[in-house]
Amino acid sequence: MESTKKTLPRNPTRPVRVGSVTIGGGHPIAIQSMCATKTKDVEATAAQAEDLVRAGAAAVRVAVDSRGDASALAEIRRRTSANLVVDLQENYRLAEVVAPHVDKIRYNPGHLYHHERGKPWQDKVRFIAEVAGAHGCALRVGVNCGSVDPVHKERFDPADSLTPMIESALEHCALLDDIGFRAYVVSLKDSDPAKVIEVNRRFAAARPEVPLHLGVTEAGLPPEGIIKTRIAFEQLVSRGIGDTIRVSLTVPNARKGEEIAAGREILADIAAGRVRSVVRYDDRRLNIISCPSCSRVENEAFVELAEQVKELTSYAAPHAITIAVMGCRVNGPGETDDADLGLWCAPTFVNLKRRAESLGSFSYAQVLPKLKEELDRLIAAKGAAGSS
Repeated sequence: MESTKKTLPRNPTRPVRVGSVTIGGGHPIAIQSMCATKTKDVEATAAQAEDLVRAGAAAVRVAVDSRGDASALAEIRRRTSANLVVDLQENYRLAEVVAPHVDKIRYNPGHLYHHERGKPWQDKVRFIAEVAGAHGCALRVGVNCGSVDPVHKERFDPADSLTPMIESALEHCALLDDIGFRAYVVSLKDSDPAKVIEVNRRFAAARPEVPLHLGVTEAGLPPEGIIKTRIAFEQLVSRGIGDTIRVSLTVPNARKGEEIAAGREILADIAAGRVRSVVRYDDRRLNIISCPSCSRVENEAFVELAEQVKELTSYAAPHAITIAVMGCRVNGPGETDDADLGLWCAPTFVNLKRRAESLGSFSYAQVLPKLKEELDRLIAAKGAAGSS
């Protein structure tokens, strides 16, 4: 399970047990991945979990969006040796259904508002922590740039996307500490490597004892997705920040092991001093972000679409434009808002956006020409603005 046999600098974080692996406390940095199969498909999900374990995954995450997904976990648990992590979405109460069968539960503070809206978030976290504690599960407080707790988001300047993330994470850590639940890790993710570096450095300075899960969300297709992730990891891991990592790549199901291989290579290079990056990703050129293939993707054509977008837009490489390609309703609506152009995929159509503005819904075959029209319009507008 060890990600590298070399010695890496480490912050003195407390240990958190996740099944057969310990995160933090000076233990080797654990590499994780996530199943891209439908969780209800027990055979495919268990097989992919085992494939990821053979590739070197210390933990494997699966998404649970319904009771049907949750009910499949008992059989998945019987069929795999993986340390299983479940990704809760809107329905926090599913924690009690999944906890007996997994080793860690990840919840997103920003998603706690989607279910039982009138109930205080503190009560929901207490429920999750109580269930996790009763079954020996660890927790991950997973803060994501595209779904920040709305209360914190409203308190700060819209141009400051990092402080709301940090404040949300600190608030949840304080509550978990107050109720005596210490078996938790934190993640703070963005699609911009520079922001990932900054937000994790700031959190680590405030709570150096809390283990950190590192990742660049929606890193995109390889090789660019690996480059973005490498930039963030090199700057953080080389400073002792980070106890477990995920390389989030947009790849077909059969290639999910590439996430583990990329993580291993990055950690080995950092340990050997082969650091290749600067802190800031090149923001003077076209930037395509896309979420990793996972079980929430409602149409596997999403991966092919992301590849087609990359090919179609190659002519725009010299322009500072961000295009986001998202695979589901969880990441899609919010996490395309900051992109110049965004596509988020439903089962039979793709929603096209210009930042937060909807430009309509199109079939998978129709959306690429529409995207090119909007991209050409955007390039022309930027050119006109630059010459005026």
